[in-house]
Amino acid sequence: MPPSPPSRWSWLAPFMAWLPGVSPAELRADLVAALTGAIVVLPQGVAFATIAGMPPEYGLYAGMVPAIIAALFGSSRHLVSGPTTAASVVVFSSLSVMAVPGTPDYVALALTLTLMVGVLELALGLARMGALVNFISHSVVIGFTAAAAVLIAAKQLKHFFGIEMDSSGHLHEILFEFARHLPEINPAATIVGLATVLLGLACRRWLPRIPFMIAAMLGGSLVALGLDQLFGAARTGIVTVGALPSTLPPLSAPSLTLDHIRELAPVALAVTLFALTEAVSIGRALAARGGYRIDGNQEFIGQGLSNIAGSFFSGYVATGSFNRSAVNYEAGARTPLAAILAGVLLMVIVVLVAPLASYLPKAAMAGVLFLVAWGLIDRAEIRHILHASRRETAVLAVTFFSAILLELEFAIFAGVLLSLVLYLDRTSKPLIHTRVPDPRLAHRAFSSDPELPRCPQLHIMRVDGSLFFGSVAHVEQAFEQLRHQHPERKHLALVCTGINFVDYQGGQALLLEARRRRANGGGMYLIHVKQGLWDALERYGCFDDTEARNVFQSKTAAIHAIYQKLDKRVCANCEQRIFQECHQR
Repeated sequence: MPPSPPSRWSWLAPFMAWLPGVSPAELRADLVAALTGAIVVLPQGVAFATIAGMPPEYGLYAGMVPAIIAALFGSSRHLVSGPTTAASVVVFSSLSVMAVPGTPDYVALALTLTLMVGVLELALGLARMGALVNFISHSVVIGFTAAAAVLIAAKQLKHFFGIEMDSSGHLHEILFEFARHLPEINPAATIVGLATVLLGLACRRWLPRIPFMIAAMLGGSLVALGLDQLFGAARTGIVTVGALPSTLPPLSAPSLTLDHIRELAPVALAVTLFALTEAVSIGRALAARGGYRIDGNQEFIGQGLSNIAGSFFSGYVATGSFNRSAVNYEAGARTPLAAILAGVLLMVIVVLVAPLASYLPKAAMAGVLFLVAWGLIDRAEIRHILHASRRETAVLAVTFFSAILLELEFAIFAGVLLSLVLYLDRTSKPLIHTRVPDPRLAHRAFSSDPELPRCPQLHIMRVDGSLFFGSVAHVEQAFEQLRHQHPERKHLALVCTGINFVDYQGGQALLLEARRRRANGGGMYLIHVKQGLWDALERYGCFDDTEARNVFQSKTAAIHAIYQKLDKRVCANCEQRIFQECHQR
């Protein structure tokens, strides 16, 4: 039975469209992906909270209730919300000038900011502003995904090789730091990381039924345990995640004083735009890999409700997490239930087995994230873009290198901006063809064959593209060039099949050319005018001059009428015989 179309109020319970239809096979796959994601977020959540200047447990809290709400009310099957590096950095840089990080005042500001961001996100979603995501082209998504994958791997180098180094900068800074610390590589940690990667690859290739990420983490942990038993923990120096807080998120209350709201308003707007861009970009990237589409409006609503709920459950600003979403996708998640179960399992793990995280080596975690990063790079699609279009290659390259060298969120804006610039450049130069009747074709249809003879008095031109303020100059230049090169062709017929849209400036350009032609003893004629084009020209007053109403809906009628206006003295000496009317005189 096909699904019923969404109703006006379907955003209130979007999960009812997919939750009842979850099959046992999908449930098993989602449960495996959820368990993997819940384990991965343990060390990351603590790290992200530290970056944001929040108490460590708040990073875990931000991955519980917000993740569940975002999955219930969003539209992506694989997007997992929670704390992220970029969002944590933005929160810290914005709030650290207002309060001392880690203090109750700082936490209160963070909770208030989270609530304000959630309200703004929800308002944008209800206002149907999700169409903004349509400006993120496929090449931007592919470039963004590849760059994020490279950064994920780069930031794990220190854990994979057991090096104490700063990995918070850009790629070149991380690689420079890594090169400086090469002599400090810990062989035992490197062995654990390599064992994790190799075991994950082996399971993925030869034992596809086994969850390769969980198997890889367990295998890496056993290798670390064996090395510690063989050589001693003090000698191997294998660093583990360490004990984590084991409490559920307590209720919290944002500070809604006018002073705080006024102080945080500019920050909230900036964080909202960034968080939505990051979440929807990640959602679109994974949707493209999964072969489905996301609803931008619903995703805005889901992110808004997620942060509103998070502000009352001790969470700070949450958005789409590339690490967790990528792990979720690569672990085989089928439906949003995986993200919901991950949030629930995270609560269970924090309460029951958080102390066991002290046995999980950071090198094993790094190895798993290496596998995730490699799986995110769509090498086949990158090759296709590189061979298919230089414009799309430029968009992909700008997005990729902006993310690598600058900021991840800036890369999205750079890619979108370049996509729009290239689009405007292309639409500002519509293709213009010279057309003539071709006796070799049925009904003497128009052709652009340059070998066919041309009429000495009439030029037939086709414009493929809209006539708007950006393309008017290009079309007017073509008109001027035609008048200069062929002044004897006083009549111009414009085939309008390819013109879908005209604005006021475009309409005035046609009217001006018609007046110039008429003043020179000729005329301009429009053939195959679409209804939308006709209505626009009528609305802009382009037909107010009755002599300008030279509009024909068929080629035959147009040629017959135009032929009557040609100079018959020129026709008497013409040997081209282009039109059927030429043979009838």
